[in-house]
Amino acid sequence: MNPHLQDLHPYPFEKLRGLFEGIVPPAGYSAIRLSIGEPQHATPEFIKQSLIDNLGGLANYPTTQGSDALRQSIAGWLERRYGLPKVSAATQVLPVNGSREALFAFAQCVIDGSKPDALVLSPNPFYQIYEGAAYLAGAKPYFVNNLPDNRFASDFDAVPESVWQRVQLVFVCSPGNPTGKVLSLDEWKQLFDLSDRYGFVIAADECYSEIYFDDAHLPIGGLEAAHRLGRTDFRNVVMFSSLSKRSNVPGMRSGFVAGDAEILKRFLLYRTYHGCAMSPSVQAASAAAWNDEAHVAENRRQYREKFAVITPMLKPWLDVDLPDAGFYLWANVTRLGVSDTEFARRLQAEYNVTVLPGSFLAREAHGINPGAGFVRIALVADLAECVEAANRIVAFAQQLSNNP
Repeated sequence: MNPHLQDLHPYPFEKLRGLFEGIVPPAGYSAIRLSIGEPQHATPEFIKQSLIDNLGGLANYPTTQGSDALRQSIAGWLERRYGLPKVSAATQVLPVNGSREALFAFAQCVIDGSKPDALVLSPNPFYQIYEGAAYLAGAKPYFVNNLPDNRFASDFDAVPESVWQRVQLVFVCSPGNPTGKVLSLDEWKQLFDLSDRYGFVIAADECYSEIYFDDAHLPIGGLEAAHRLGRTDFRNVVMFSSLSKRSNVPGMRSGFVAGDAEILKRFLLYRTYHGCAMSPSVQAASAAAWNDEAHVAENRRQYREKFAVITPMLKPWLDVDLPDAGFYLWANVTRLGVSDTEFARRLQAEYNVTVLPGSFLAREAHGINPGAGFVRIALVADLAECVEAANRIVAFAQQLSNNP
């Protein structure tokens, strides 16, 4: 067996099941699950119809590179969304079966595990795929803590020179999961300068890019930042995006990678052997989704409405603010005198509301676990259910405040 399997940590939801072992929630409260980032808004009808209309594609083997129509639709979306000049659908875009699969596979392709002490830089807290991808590629993760004192930014200046010399891949998540932090153009510039100096590849996870709150300040993407800074070849930068959050189709497992053509050429070779081509039926429905923005605007409106209602409800009791983007509230519960795990366990046991302890999404690094004391609240349910959950959380917080 691969010896690196022993390095993998239990997934956060496995830890959550262990935390909740033995709990029987009160029968008077219906279950409300705000722990997992699974979109629950309705899938647009035109996407479902496109899938149905193209079921004939099930009779054909798909190509790993995907159809011209899908790659053209993705390239067109990139140009419209980020103000990019002509994006080559043939060499700078590659469809993938969701960003999760691609993020993991990309590390296996990029990392040279034969080099001693290879490192993969990751934010902390983080999407756990980054860590598993690093270990199974023969590297080790190096975590950069995202802390509230720094508005959850990654302090690249704090990374020692000796670490940068060993880094082969840097994962960035913007908007961040779970913090919602969006990288600024200055932060992208610093990262590009470091990449030029040390030669590492940047994997930009941008699957929450279309859930934002200010139409005048859209989240900057990695390719957009590269273009604005004169890196028109997108050298050493590959972005990852997905339809799951944007279009409410997590079950389609549809996304793409785009960027440096030389890296994507080798990633395509890897994927040809990996055997992970997208179904032709899903490709057709995906092209339809990337070509339409009306449903995305409606999706965004629903999230904005929920955040506008829920954030002020919780703020008097938890340390929480509107994030830059995304659909998570990253709430600090320390003032209530309980740990994040105790808060989550008792909220489940007493009010049947599920949230995810922040410590499950992070690792202890540089002396602290930056997720400790936080809970991640995914506002993915409809408005009424989110309001009901918020009322229960407030009741629980009042109870803790009155009985410390």
